[in-house]
Order: sequence, then C-alpha cells, then structure tokens
Amino acid sequence: MDTALKLRLLKEKNLLKNQTHIEVMRLLTDSKLIEKLTSIEHKNLLSYIWNLIGIAEIPNSIYLEHTQNLMLFINKNLSTDKGFSYTGSINDIVPCYNAMIFEAYCRLGLHQSTEAQNALYWIKNYQVFDRVKKTTWPYSGICKHGGCMKNVPCYIGIGKTIRALNTYREFSPVPDKEVNHLIHIGLEYMLQHNMFQRLSNRQPISAHITDIMFPQSYMLSFTDLVYIVSKTNSFNRPEVSPLLEVLRKKQTSSGGWKTDYNYSYNGYTPFDNRRKDSEWITALFSTWLGSIIL
Repeated sequence: MDTALKLRLLKEKNLLKNQTHIEVMRLLTDSKLIEKLTSIEHKNLLSYIWNLIGIAEIPNSIYLEHTQNLMLFINKNLSTDKGFSYTGSINDIVPCYNAMIFEAYCRLGLHQSTEAQNALYWIKNYQVFDRVKKTTWPYSGICKHGGCMKNVPCYIGIGKTIRALNTYREFSPVPDKEVNHLIHIGLEYMLQHNMFQRLSNRQPISAHITDIMFPQSYMLSFTDLVYIVSKTNSFNRPEVSPLLEVLRKKQTSSGGWKTDYNYSYNGYTPFDNRRKDSEWITALFSTWLGSIIL
C-alpha cells in the first residue's frame, strides 16, 4: 500500500491527529504517488487545477513545497474576488470548477482562506439546486458548457457542489447553518433522481455518472455519488437503492472495486490503473460504506 493511501486512511478513521509531524512527513516523502504528482510538467491552466485536485486528496500534502507553489499559482491566476475560475476570468466561474477547487482548498486546511471563502460565497449566493429558482449571477460563462444554469440546472454542478460542501462541513470546526441547508436541499434534489437517473426514463443522467474514477475530474462520477451518500448518512434512504444495486454489481469476486474510467489530460494523475482492484477505491469505499454492503 502506498504511504499516501496510509495517510488518507488515517485521516478517514480520525487517527491522523495521533501521528507526529516527523511520521507524517515520512509518509509523504516515501510515497510513489506523491513522486508522480510532484513531477508533473504543467502545460496550461487546467493542468494546475487537476494537479491540485489530485494532491489535495492526500492529507497534509500542504506541507510539500510543490503544493505550496501550486497554491501560490492558483491564488494568483485562477482565484477571483467572486470565486474560482478555470481561466482566471470572472466570466468563467462555473459551478463544477469552483466547487472542485474549493474542495481542494478545504482538504488542504485552507477552508478559511480568502480564496476559499470567496468560492463559498459564490455557492451560497449564485448556485441553484432545483428547477424553480433562477441564478442572479450576471456573467454568461455559466451558459457556455451545456447550460450550467439554464432552465434545468446542470446536474454535474449540483453534485460537485454538494460534494464540496460536505467536505467543507467535515473540515471546518465552525458549524454553518446555511451550508447545512444547502446540502439538505441539494441532496433532496439528487435523491429525486435516485442520485444518477433521469426523471423521464431512469437512464443515467450524464456520461460517466456510473463510472468509478479517482481522483475526481469535471465529470460527476459514481465515486462522487458514493462519497455524498456516505457523508450525508443517506444509505438507508429508499431512493439510494438503485445506487447500491450498481455498487454491488461492480464489486469484484475478491470483494474490491476496479476503476472504470481514467480521465486523460495534462496534470491529471489516476491513482490506480484499471487492470486490477483499485487499492484507493476499495479502501475508501470500505471505509465509507462500513457494514452497508460488505
């Protein structure tokens, strides 16, 4: 098992606080995965985003010089006073990228930073979670990519935002009633869709929504859905039954899970290959699911 995964499991089990700084740094520096993540040659702005999202999945990676340099770059080039933009232009703030970068900041312990709080402000004021409300966000970028905020809000944006808010709630020591409310209404909207199905025909809502992948990309994945259901303690909801059925079908004969899809883009580093059970997914699903399926 890679030492980066050992760190993540210590965090998931709330045992990381018992480790000394020296031991944490040893686990970070011994990781082959971190060696990959810190040797990426960036070719464009998106490559910095994918690199950040990957390395943020590893607890305490903020201690690495590479991560600190990533943060400085993103603060300077992709953070605006309204939220995170995938181009650096305020016109290009869109729900999925704002949420993913915001979540990465939370995982790195930067949830109270000005940059993260700007992203949270955008979510609280401009993200919509149903078909009734309309956003008051005045810029047109959210209408370019499949209509993030048109008559039917982008389901991917809702899912990514609910995922990020759950991470914020987990990492922030200060309760936030508004965040709790947004998670509730967003989750209820997703549950209406059984988490991944169209209302009209119960087919998958989007490409890759039933694919296991890790770390996350701009696509809403099955991993995202399992994470959301776990962090909201929603496994007993009847609307989750179709998701659990897919989860059981995906479980291998050895009791693990394989990665279904690996996104390919400069800066994005899959944590496991698709040839055998994924150590990361199997360990995380087992932790998130508990006795639900095992």
